[in-house]
Amino acid sequence: MRTSLRHKTAGAGLAALLLAAGAVGCGTEKSPSMSPAAAVAKAAKNTEDITSFRYRMTGKVPEQGRVKAEASMRIKPTVAMSMKITALDQGADGTAEIRLVDKAMYIGGGAAAAKEMDGKSWIKFDMSALGDKGGLGDGTPGAGQADKNPATESTFLTGAKDVKKVGTETVEGTETTRYSGVVTLEDLKASVKNKDKATRERREKSIKQYEKLGVDELTMDMWVDGDDHTKQFRMQGDAAKGPLDMTITFLDVNKPVSVTAPPAKDTADLAEMMKKALDS
Repeated sequence: MRTSLRHKTAGAGLAALLLAAGAVGCGTEKSPSMSPAAAVAKAAKNTEDITSFRYRMTGKVPEQGRVKAEASMRIKPTVAMSMKITALDQGADGTAEIRLVDKAMYIGGGAAAAKEMDGKSWIKFDMSALGDKGGLGDGTPGAGQADKNPATESTFLTGAKDVKKVGTETVEGTETTRYSGVVTLEDLKASVKNKDKATRERREKSIKQYEKLGVDELTMDMWVDGDDHTKQFRMQGDAAKGPLDMTITFLDVNKPVSVTAPPAKDTADLAEMMKKALDS
C-alpha cells in the first residue's frame, strides 16, 4: 500500500515543496524611477501582509516531469491549504489532492487509493510526526512542507546581485513589470542573516529543501503589478535528478479560504495503521 500511495502522490508532494508565491493585485505600470532591486524588495516586503491566497501552478519538477495544480492557502490566523494536482506524465494515477487542516495533512488518491486501503480514499498524516528531522517526513512526499508560507520563495529574488527589468507584460489581465535575476544558495543564505528570527527560520527552511534537491543556483523571474504585489513568479534550476522549472500565477489574495478535513469514514490514519501493524 505504502509504495503504491507514494507513487500516486509523489507529484503532489514535490509540488507542495516547490510552491512559490507573493500577492496578487491590479494596477498600472510601476514608476520608472524605482530601481529593479527596489521594486523587487518592495514586492517582497508586501508579502508580510498576506493572510490568504489562491494560485495556479504549472511546470516541471525533478523525477516527476510535468505538473499542474490549483490551490488555496490560508496563512492567518491558522494555516490551512487545499491543492488539486496532476502529474501529467503519470496518466490516470497522477492526480491527487492535498489538504492541510488542524495540523494534519490529508492526501487523497481517489478510487485507486481506495482499492489499496479497504475502501478509504484518503490517508491522514500527523504533522507533528513529519518534518526535516527524519521519521515519516523522509518517506512521505511533501511531508513537513505543506504548512509553509509559499510567499517565502518569492522573496528570494531580493538575494540576487543582478536584478534587472525585462519589460512590461500582461498576466491574467493585469499589467505587470517583469524582473529577472540569478541567485545562488550562498546568496540566499547571506540574505537572511540580518532578518528577524521568524523570517530567517522560514527562509532557511526553504533553502534546505533546495539543498536536498541538489540545486545550487536559481534563475528567477517575478512579475510585479502596479500595486507592488507579485502577480506571477517563475524559478528554474538544475537539480541533481533533473530540471526544475515552476511558474506560479496568483489569482486572488486575502479572500476567505475554508478547508475541511475529509470524512472520517473515507480516511485511513497512518498512525493507527502503524500501531495495528506493530501489534499484530
